[in-house]
Amino acid sequence: MLVELLETLVKCAVVIGALLTGFAYSTWFERKVIARMQQRVGPNRAGPAGLLLPAADGVKLFFKENITPAGVERAVYFLAPLMSMTVAVIAFAVIPVADSIRVPWGDGWLHFQVADFNVAILYILGVTSFAVYGIVLAGWASNNKYALIGGLRSSAQMISYELAMGLSLLGVVMVAGSLSLREIVAWQGGHVWLAALQPLGFVIYCITAVAETNRAPFDMPEAEQELIAGYHIEYTGMRFALFFMAEYIAMIAVCAIAATMFLGGYHVPFWPAAPWFVQLAAFLAKIVAGMFVFVWLRATIPRLRYDQLMDFGWKVLLPLAILNVVLTAVGVWYFENGVMP
Repeated sequence: MLVELLETLVKCAVVIGALLTGFAYSTWFERKVIARMQQRVGPNRAGPAGLLLPAADGVKLFFKENITPAGVERAVYFLAPLMSMTVAVIAFAVIPVADSIRVPWGDGWLHFQVADFNVAILYILGVTSFAVYGIVLAGWASNNKYALIGGLRSSAQMISYELAMGLSLLGVVMVAGSLSLREIVAWQGGHVWLAALQPLGFVIYCITAVAETNRAPFDMPEAEQELIAGYHIEYTGMRFALFFMAEYIAMIAVCAIAATMFLGGYHVPFWPAAPWFVQLAAFLAKIVAGMFVFVWLRATIPRLRYDQLMDFGWKVLLPLAILNVVLTAVGVWYFENGVMP
């Protein structure tokens, strides 16, 4: 029991450290990629090729003054960024990053996953739905009309797009026949990546993932031209950094979920018996590819109007997600019974 507890604590520490490091260098990656797309140099001052820029940003934010405006709801104001950050991190707990290996302790197996729930997808949907609370509470507690509007926009946006996201993942569950992420990855290793069987669901998930993380072109809760900075307008220093951190870690998490659910997880094409470190590298490569798409969208697509955003979620994505579930149900029935209903 003690060995299992220590193993879990070590896994948690490794995951948190990896996510914090990933967040730091996601900012460097985004600035470099956008600079290249706009024919600029990008970060090149702090360290070689600007690689120490995340450290410089961290030091700058750490020593910035934390200003608490008069009239804020203090307890909720301080809680909101912590809630956003926590939700972004714990969503990663059930994602497997490599296949299990034999070890001489515990039950004899080391699982590259903090926890393996047989209802992991329900856990992810439940946890990620809490992300909106941090944003809404930040907007309300700041006692600022622009922050409040940003929080309300975020709540409406997340409710709208979570429905389509959940339905897009339902198609994967119906094909793989399991709610466990490890079993879904194993199914893809023995058959085919589910992006090939669920192309519509994959596209819907990718679009809703961008909306769920409040990234361009769906960054209406922040909308600098309209709301200055939206829900985090009254946050400075490390409190602002927590919101910044939550956004980038959420991006990493949704990319990891996309890789797990649709792109074979840690499986390497044409190398089914790849060692664990190769599987880990392949999984990280899929996450980096997803992050590149996030940056690419920000650099090329203008922000939608709020009415366009809501119309697209309710009138386009949701009907398509329902259609995908219906077509998947018919397809699964056909292959299980050999005839059309």
